[in-house]
Amino acid sequence: MTPRHPLTPGRAGAASAALALVLASAATGSPASAAGGEGADVPQGTVAYRSVAQFTTAGKPRDLLLHPDSKKLYVGSDDLPETTDVNESGLHVLDPADGKVRSTVGQAPGPTGTLGRRAVRQLLAPMPGDGAVFLYPLRGIGTAKDGDAAAAGAWVAGAAVTHATAGLTPSTVLVAQGPVLSEVDTATATVKRSVTLAGGGTFAVDAARGTVWFTDIGNRRMYRIDAATFQVAATVELPAGEGFGGFTEVDPETGAVWVGLDSSVVVHDATGKRLGTLRGTGTDMPRAAGFDSTTHEAFVVWQDAGDTSQPGSDNDGTLTVHRTRDLQEAVKPVVLPGMHVQLGSAALAVEPGGAAVFVSDPVAGRITRLERAASPKVTRNPADQAVTAGSRVSLTAEAEGTPRPTVAWQVSTDAGRTWQAVAGATSPAYTFTAALSDSGRRYRAEFSNDVGAGRTAAAALTVTIADPTTGGGDDGGSATTGGTGGTGSTGSTGSAGSTTGGSDGGSGGAGGSDGTSGTSGTTGSTGGVGGGSAGATVGGGDHAAPGGGALASTGAAVAPLAGSALVLTAAGWVLMRRARARSTG
Repeated sequence: MTPRHPLTPGRAGAASAALALVLASAATGSPASAAGGEGADVPQGTVAYRSVAQFTTAGKPRDLLLHPDSKKLYVGSDDLPETTDVNESGLHVLDPADGKVRSTVGQAPGPTGTLGRRAVRQLLAPMPGDGAVFLYPLRGIGTAKDGDAAAAGAWVAGAAVTHATAGLTPSTVLVAQGPVLSEVDTATATVKRSVTLAGGGTFAVDAARGTVWFTDIGNRRMYRIDAATFQVAATVELPAGEGFGGFTEVDPETGAVWVGLDSSVVVHDATGKRLGTLRGTGTDMPRAAGFDSTTHEAFVVWQDAGDTSQPGSDNDGTLTVHRTRDLQEAVKPVVLPGMHVQLGSAALAVEPGGAAVFVSDPVAGRITRLERAASPKVTRNPADQAVTAGSRVSLTAEAEGTPRPTVAWQVSTDAGRTWQAVAGATSPAYTFTAALSDSGRRYRAEFSNDVGAGRTAAAALTVTIADPTTGGGDDGGSATTGGTGGTGSTGSTGSAGSTTGGSDGGSGGAGGSDGTSGTSGTTGSTGGVGGGSAGATVGGGDHAAPGGGALASTGAAVAPLAGSALVLTAAGWVLMRRARARSTG
């Protein structure tokens, strides 16, 4: 049977994890090397449920309750026929993470108060802090918590109880004995009030709105019972069908009533207005439902008819997840292998936030834990970058997903038409030095997990040549800072000549043109007309530093040239004087 208790909203366990990755690692040159594809295999943020564990430690599970306070998984079970050496019936308390049995409460009072081994058919409500209220055959209402040696219990008077749920108050439960619905004290099983309906079936409580919805499968209708008067307030007709009933559940958030009928689920709002119908595939029939108000989703377990002679029967069941606001599928259906109705109905428990879902299979004697997963959703794309050759490049990308995504960076050299994996760029840190050949390349990150892959937008890289700086050359004309001019050599001593031909040797020359003068040469000796002046140093370049310029030429090379120039000048002066004398004479 299905759980008859609202699930308390809570935070998802590990619904998601954020992944921030920085492209910043040590490599020189341009890293690039396996083909990547454009576009992800599923839309980003796609949600899926995957089976992660199967528990076979609780006999033949009939109902499940995930306690909202203690977080323990309570399992109501029958004994498995094939385990003749041990009786596995009772109330089992499991660790929901790994299915390890914490304790088993197998003893409960009979109609006369005698303790005996009892199966647990339905889990009705959680007890404050820890523990559960449950129904055991034929009319027992029991209570127990983890570690109890035996359950407390009392028996309802009258016929066998056919269905039960949590009550309208914390100290009561509701029980159906065929068409009779009664409110019963949990501790004593005393009937407080009753109403007799036209037919029997399953029912659900909407405590927030003071309503009980009772499904009469045989007559294909629902009765809305007012909690204050405990009388029928309205009747809602159900679609005609074969008469197979699966469940009646109320979404505690919206008050909508979900009824499993034959091979469909009929949904009405809190007033009884029809909202829509969900249909299974093949011969699957809906047998359990649960809700999560955090994600605003409804979960339905469908079991195969178990008759492979019928068209569409494959012995496999399905878990479907729907948005409660519009009944549309929120998650791709999950196949439940070997799930059929021949040996009983499945049960369902949903962890608040939808991070985990537990589905029981009475046929196989197991409980499947399914966990919510989501394909990577990119939350930050790498940005375009423009750098100079030789600079370091750093790119950043982020994505969220469950389980935590891994990353692989990719590069394109043809404007994004094809992509190759960047060798080694699979860790949170990666850097490379830009080369001119990298200019025009595009980079993106691909995040992957069990559900699918998501890729960032591409970032373009532009690489330019660095501006040349005025740097030290080997020649005087391009030097950044000129050297100190060399010391000029002593001018040659003039040869003998006329008394008017001699002149003082010149002073040392300037250090260089347009520059700061170099160190002067030593003064040349006195000579005649042919007397040489002191040699000058020549600097290089236009520089402000003293002695600017490259290494100057030495005065030894300049002095002979200077002497020759003086001789020519003197000769020209003599010729001009003679020419004037003739013209005046």
